[in-house]
Amino acid sequence: MSVTFSTVVFQSEGINATGLPVPGEAVAALGGAKNATVVITVGLPGPGSTHTYRSSLASRYGGFIISLSAQNRAEAKIGAGDTVEVTLELDDSPRTVTLPADLEAALASAGALEAFVALSYSKQRAFIDPVEAAKAVDTRARRVEKVVTTLRGE
Repeated sequence: MSVTFSTVVFQSEGINATGLPVPGEAVAALGGAKNATVVITVGLPGPGSTHTYRSSLASRYGGFIISLSAQNRAEAKIGAGDTVEVTLELDDSPRTVTLPADLEAALASAGALEAFVALSYSKQRAFIDPVEAAKAVDTRARRVEKVVTTLRGE
C-alpha cells in the first residue's frame, strides 16, 4: 500500500531540524496508524533525483510529520521551503542495525551489549551514527567510550 502527495519541507524555527508534513488523508490511506513505519521516497517534482529512506510517522504540530535529516536532505538535493513530491509505503520489514566491530567489542567487554540489544532501533541508531560519522580514530574511540559509559549508567 502506498500514497503519493506534495508537501513543503518544514523547518523548525531557530534550529536545523526539518520534516515532511503528511496530510491526514495520506495517513488514513495507509491505515490510520499514527506512528506507522514507512519507506519514504522524496524529491523535487518532475523527473530528476529522488531519495528513499525509512522512518516513522509522528504526531506533531496538530498533524503528522516525518523527520527529514540533513543527510537525507542532501541526498535528495532538497532544502527547507522546497515543494517536494513524497511517496510513502508501509514498511513491515524488521528494523535492524549493523553494529560496528569496535563498538560491539567494547560493549561486550563492558557487559553492556545486552543493554544495547534491548534498545529500540532508533535508540541504537542514535548511538551508532555518531560513532560511524567520526573521521579521526581518537574521536571514534571517544564516541565508543561514551556509548559504553552511557549504557552502563556511569
